[in-house]
Amino acid sequence: MTDPRFPILTQKQINVLKEYGTIETFEESTLVFQVGDNSYDFFVVLSGEVCVKDEGYNEKVIVTHGLNEFTGDNSMLSSRKAQFNAYASKGSTLLRIKPDKLQHLISKHSDISDLLLSAFLQRQETMLNEFSGGIKLIGSQSSKETYALRDFMEKNHIWHTFLNIDISEEALQLLDSFSIKEDELPILLNPAGEVCRKPTILELAKQAGVLMEFGDDLYDVLIVGAGPAGLAASVYAASEGLTVVTIDGNAPGGQAGKSSKIENYLGFPTGISGNDLANKAYIQAQKFGCNISIPYRAEKLEYNGDYFTLYASNGKQIKAKSVIAATGANYRQLPIGNIEKFEGSGVFYSATGMNAVSCKNELIGVIGGGNSAGQAALFLAEHAKEVHIVIRGNDLGTKMSDYLVQRIIAAPNITLHKETNVVDLIGTHHLESVVLNTKGTKQTLGISNLFTFIGAKPCSEWLSGIISTDPKGFIYTGPDVADNAMIQCPIFENRKPQSLETSIPGFFAVGDVRKGSVKRVASAVGEGSMAISQIHQYLAETKVSS
Repeated sequence: MTDPRFPILTQKQINVLKEYGTIETFEESTLVFQVGDNSYDFFVVLSGEVCVKDEGYNEKVIVTHGLNEFTGDNSMLSSRKAQFNAYASKGSTLLRIKPDKLQHLISKHSDISDLLLSAFLQRQETMLNEFSGGIKLIGSQSSKETYALRDFMEKNHIWHTFLNIDISEEALQLLDSFSIKEDELPILLNPAGEVCRKPTILELAKQAGVLMEFGDDLYDVLIVGAGPAGLAASVYAASEGLTVVTIDGNAPGGQAGKSSKIENYLGFPTGISGNDLANKAYIQAQKFGCNISIPYRAEKLEYNGDYFTLYASNGKQIKAKSVIAATGANYRQLPIGNIEKFEGSGVFYSATGMNAVSCKNELIGVIGGGNSAGQAALFLAEHAKEVHIVIRGNDLGTKMSDYLVQRIIAAPNITLHKETNVVDLIGTHHLESVVLNTKGTKQTLGISNLFTFIGAKPCSEWLSGIISTDPKGFIYTGPDVADNAMIQCPIFENRKPQSLETSIPGFFAVGDVRKGSVKRVASAVGEGSMAISQIHQYLAETKVSS
């Protein structure tokens, strides 16, 4: 049986591929792409073979591609860097296809697209889960700065190895060999051997290639936020021929990306993690030619009556005929004075596989009564000694789906604390215990990892003063926009906003940032896709008027 990661192309498929590339024969063994290449080519083996190698510290052959097999993974759909070296053997004949041509053929030929993307996804999963390598991050597990870097790489599916100086001999040896002191940590060591001391998230994004450069053109659509709503809009906009740029300040998935397992989303009877769902949508949008770049954070928006200009972090300006705000909402901080001291070193706002490792046989706290809190509690209960759920109310089922409530009740190592608040956090460098207050009675529990999923603060600060919002910052759309709040343009005089349109014509809001939204993945996806049909209507109106 053929390994689905390494399928054999049919002659018919190869004939189609030949229309997009050039055929080359290599008289000697030749390096055809190498670690660190930002834009590297796709190859089909017509004769001979291509050997893909990891030539880092543990040198090994990853795979040897034979007749009618192909190289590459889904990094080729973006600007992510090559992770391995690849050599064409002496006398091999290969079909070479440039990345832009590869994207074009993927969007045009569904059978080839399905085959390539399926293989690409499975190769990525194997690399992330089974291979040790990629970017090396060296630091302390209790360091907030180290945690932030690890969290970014985990959520963006960046292949990496974490070396904890608290327990790893290899980490200490590397520090010694590069003459690096512990006060210079954390450090990144890329596969090419380059060292970056105390890197920022931006520097990490550049190293990994997730920060994608794009032109200064006037785009049809700019989507701010890559949660379920933003990604759905990205897929529909790109697939329907609109030129589209999507930016996000952190990672694909938004709040949903933090869910360890979503079981009530249509079409996934056994469930899917929010991170996996987001990654598949991220690749799907790129398949249709959407430009997605991370981390770009929206800072200010201007509208001149004809088009929008977004001023983003990193000094980037993006111009677009229409804009979709899909920036979602963030969980609020606990109202405790020393909360920031423990963020990333005991207090977290998502529960991933990385967190589960550090929770093994520990006492864990989960604050919140929504679905994200329930999913996190059940996921962590598989690893932790005890999980303590803390809610302010007296009924877990008020905001949480019943299937989650029933599983929590049945879990032997989950304890529910009703009408309870966390009032104090205790620890020297890492969280060691928390103080709970239940109706005036305080108790201290040895909780070392606290996951908080409380409140929803809309991420709309970048729109301050130009968009009509409610007092909390949620964006008014459609019939909720007051007549006197609408920005009047001659071509839209007396026109009411469409259902997802804001107080500025051509500016739309979807998902959790929108006033009145339903806090569910399915509704966010629905709004994101529906917004594109309304943008088509808006663009048609502006075209007629011009």
